[in-house]
Amino acid sequence: FVDVPVDVVAELASFVETIVDPTRTAEASRDWWPLAMRWALEGQVPQRCAVICRPTSGDHVARIAEICNEHRIPLTTAGGRSGVCGASIPLHGGVLLDTTGMQGIVDVDSTSLVVEVLPGTFGPDLEVELAAVGLTVGHHPQSFDISTVGGWVACRGAGQYSTRYGKIEDMVVGLEVVLADGRIVRTGGAPRAAVGPDLDQLFVGSEGTLGIVTRVWLRAHPRPVSERRAAYGFRDFVSGLDACRRILRRGATPAVLRLYDAPESKRGQGGDGDVCALLVLDEGDVATVDASMAVVDEEALATAGCQPRDSSVVDAWMHHRNDTSALQALTRKGFVVDTMEITGSWSRLPGIFDAARAALLAVPHARSATCHLSHSYVDGACLYFTFAANPPSSEFDATYTALWDAGTRAILAAGGNLSHHHGIGLNRARFVKEALGPAFDVLQSVKSALDPNGILNPGKMGLADRFEDGA
Repeated sequence: FVDVPVDVVAELASFVETIVDPTRTAEASRDWWPLAMRWALEGQVPQRCAVICRPTSGDHVARIAEICNEHRIPLTTAGGRSGVCGASIPLHGGVLLDTTGMQGIVDVDSTSLVVEVLPGTFGPDLEVELAAVGLTVGHHPQSFDISTVGGWVACRGAGQYSTRYGKIEDMVVGLEVVLADGRIVRTGGAPRAAVGPDLDQLFVGSEGTLGIVTRVWLRAHPRPVSERRAAYGFRDFVSGLDACRRILRRGATPAVLRLYDAPESKRGQGGDGDVCALLVLDEGDVATVDASMAVVDEEALATAGCQPRDSSVVDAWMHHRNDTSALQALTRKGFVVDTMEITGSWSRLPGIFDAARAALLAVPHARSATCHLSHSYVDGACLYFTFAANPPSSEFDATYTALWDAGTRAILAAGGNLSHHHGIGLNRARFVKEALGPAFDVLQSVKSALDPNGILNPGKMGLADRFEDGA
């Protein structure tokens, strides 16, 4: 734990709201990581920041960074704290930089369809402001109500309509970023520029370890004038996967294309345990939507054993798609419950599907391991595993760790990747070197160059931790 000296607190307080109250710093030091939620139920905090700073401008952020860098104080950035991997937990105390004081749309270029927005802006506020000018960004993660634009960028997030609008990295046009020493840089800003590597993508997904995002330029779209819904039932998950692959191969990009295995279909989509439900929704221009849904219908019904289902199951999903209360209830009852979202190429997804579930169910005390496809692309898709276990209370943490070890290593061995949109944080940090191989050294070199004192979100992304090492 790194405390913040009294004179440094006074210096910070001279230009920005600064909070040292123990209750408020404890609350700000939590996120929605299921393991941390368990600790919270027991009245524990993984680590508490010493100070919260709530800047209202990029200049404030730059000065905070400069001060922390000068005094070698850890600086962890947090927004809505909706992450589920512990990325915003201040592992070594220090300063927690709360971006929610920087909110709102700065500018809208309705001709070029680009919106300039501050990082602490929450999803609903962004979309309400854009709706007034007939636009949308189209980014609707499950955490939409409690997550911020800066958090979407930091963790490389995905919305539930990503097959139509893309993930956040497809939406970012440019960034303003504060570096560890307080310098302010701007990246991107031009369509498809060829000025060396894409520096936007250097910071997208870096989880506050390389810089602090203080302004974002996002692609926008005209608000949709048409919407259509459909549902289908497949006799097995792999045949449903192949139908989704063929849909994308033909160029159709329905906003929602979600395929559930039989247990998840029975649990949430009105299935009987023998059918795998596919939910489809598209929105946009009338002609585009009609063409997309025609391809979906042709490819789904061309699959042996596929049957159309009532689209009311899509309506039901729309009503409860952001509801996580069931998972929270199980956590309160002592169950280990979490989700693991990864991607793989279409050719490898069937093997990943089998390997991950088998590995998870082999862990002592495991009770279930189910799966759905949540985001699709021409070359592959995201599989989203949900798993649960019911260990003795004394074995809760060990069981949680064992499930993540087993599932992750099975997925990597089967050709999957480490994460699709939840990010790395603390929970997945131990797997990053294994996932990236020799390329990890490149990431570490970038970190060392941009943050030589290691103050930015230390202990995350599997990167060297100067505070842990005592350097």
